[in-house]
Amino acid sequence: MEEQAKVLAQNKSRKQLLSNRLVKNIRKHWVLYLMILPGIIYYIVFKYIPLLGSVIAFQDYQIFNGIAGSPWVGLDNFIHLLNYEDFHEVLRNTALIALYQLIFQFPAPIILALLFNEVRILILKKTVQSLFYLPHFLSWVVVGGIVFELLANQGIVNAIREMFGYAPILFMQEEAYFRTIVVISGIWKEVGWGTIIYLAAITAINPSLYEAAVIDGANRFKQTIYITLPLLLPTITVLFLLNIGNFLELGFDQIFNLLTPMTYSVGDIIETYVYRAGVLQGQYSLTTAIGLFQSVIGFALLWIFNRLARKSEQGLW
Repeated sequence: MEEQAKVLAQNKSRKQLLSNRLVKNIRKHWVLYLMILPGIIYYIVFKYIPLLGSVIAFQDYQIFNGIAGSPWVGLDNFIHLLNYEDFHEVLRNTALIALYQLIFQFPAPIILALLFNEVRILILKKTVQSLFYLPHFLSWVVVGGIVFELLANQGIVNAIREMFGYAPILFMQEEAYFRTIVVISGIWKEVGWGTIIYLAAITAINPSLYEAAVIDGANRFKQTIYITLPLLLPTITVLFLLNIGNFLELGFDQIFNLLTPMTYSVGDIIETYVYRAGVLQGQYSLTTAIGLFQSVIGFALLWIFNRLARKSEQGLW
């Protein structure tokens, strides 16, 4: 009993010591804590508190009865979801587009950052960088309008085709072109913005490594292969893991603004399905179950790939 009391007393003193240190640290750096307070409040209000609403995935939620008054149905919403034929098509479309984006869109900022790093004329480099950054600040409504105009029957792409004797194509109404258009438009809009982190990582590389490589006779290509890319690998790994965690979350704005009734069979994704089922049809329990399904898949993929990354001593945790 005396030993147990002694251990409890030690734990209590440690907690008191940590509490005193925290209070002292807050008093000393109160300006910094004040700066992060809005971010903390944002995540509590818009990220953590809404998690409590996830329980409606296990209910037959009725908006007028609220969460407390809606009957529990257990896993019925998930069973209905997995047996629903349309959801299988939506899930397939989402997975395919996400896979294409991972293969083609994810490496694009890396390649562009490496190309920017080789430009030696500073004015040219800054100008081209700014031109690549600009599309990021356009909304998908604007970008979608630009894409429709470019690929319209009388658009510039079909005009060029007609110059070479080819018949015009209704690209936005053809299923075969939709996923390609999604990937290319996503690259055009976000590739410049994505290079910022990679360029920052490249500028942090010690210049003496390149100087030593030059002395050893390495040209610019070999410097990129044996110095730049290996030192960029930790940054690439972290960003890849963050992307893989959102594998099934493609973004509603892009697909919604590019989708047409003729391309629903290849372009309807989870977000657009949730919009129709949840917002327009009021199936709140079903769409909440879909959201939980996305989160579980994303967490599983993140955990698996993080375990693989840990084998090379890299990862998020």
